[in-house]
Amino acid sequence: MTERLGSPLLDLLAVFAVVYAVQFVADFTNVLSGLFVLSDPVSDRPWTVLTSVYAHAGINHLLTNAAALVVFGYAVAAATTRLRFHLFFAVTGAIAGVSQILLTDVLAELPMVDATASAGVLGASGAVFALLGYLLASNRLVAGLGLIARVPRWLTSLVFVVLALALTYVTASAGAALVAHFTGLLLGLVAGQFNILRPSTARSPEPTTETTR
Repeated sequence: MTERLGSPLLDLLAVFAVVYAVQFVADFTNVLSGLFVLSDPVSDRPWTVLTSVYAHAGINHLLTNAAALVVFGYAVAAATTRLRFHLFFAVTGAIAGVSQILLTDVLAELPMVDATASAGVLGASGAVFALLGYLLASNRLVAGLGLIARVPRWLTSLVFVVLALALTYVTASAGAALVAHFTGLLLGLVAGQFNILRPSTARSPEPTTETTR
């Protein structure tokens, strides 16, 4: 059965809405941090590695990520399966969030890094940036350039890092989890280079030994 194009986006938007409603209720019972906020040490509340990806700090944060999800995720969702899309979103979002917690203190000397962001992480922006990276690296124009000129792998890696840094800097704002953005974008660029979300092709039929007359 053919899946509806874009259906993973509708799934995620519904999850965002439900989680935000739960956050709203949990806020009154003083358990919000324990349920959703990813913070150091991660081992104290390991479930927040995943739940934090779908939670948001406010309605503006939610709407911004939802809009970016639709813009960057539509083409990716249309080119893969629902399961692959959701796994990619969850895994890249989780890695981006953990990197924000673990690396912010190390990189706090950089002017663009907000050290207070390591206190707690909420939001899908790391996964959304991964979708953007995947879209940039897996499009037909990039594939066509690869056929014209063979680019060394080290140069491709360098370009990805520079591009991730540049886009992270351009999209920086107060309170943004920039390490998570950078990590997600870099993960997406690498994943897009290898087209890991491309559905497996159907198995070719076995050759026959029969002859025709």
